[in-house]
Amino acid sequence: MTKEDKKKAYLYCKFRDEQFALYDEYAKRNGMLMKTLLVVNILFYAKEGLTQRDICSRTFQSKQTVNLIIRNLLKEAYVTVEERKENKREKLVKMTDAGRAYCEKTVRHITWAEDTAMSMFTAEEQKQLIDLSRTFTKNLAKLINQETEVTK
Repeated sequence: MTKEDKKKAYLYCKFRDEQFALYDEYAKRNGMLMKTLLVVNILFYAKEGLTQRDICSRTFQSKQTVNLIIRNLLKEAYVTVEERKENKREKLVKMTDAGRAYCEKTVRHITWAEDTAMSMFTAEEQKQLIDLSRTFTKNLAKLINQETEVTK
């Protein structure tokens, strides 16, 4: 690994951190935590509801974090939790009308901003961004999860 590789890794991670900060600031400006924004964002568009397991896998959050967020949203009557007909042990989380009203403007605006930012790239640039980001994430996961550092 070269000095240039390290510099580019730093820059890429700095941009990623800046994106996280943008989401965090936006969520706070709209009266919620960033992790809550992630949950209400996917629930808003999931008309039939989602299991907590689905929410965890789509937001990359722990079961404990999602459970806490769902409990808080339940207290405010922003979601309902009901048993699934096919599997009574699984519970389906659905947004209520009050929940939709609570987060609609916030969720629609962030979705519009993401979609519009992506549309500012050409189709080829979009594909490159997605492909390279996916590869970087796979490489990073593999390296983080290995026991020791491998140096060349």
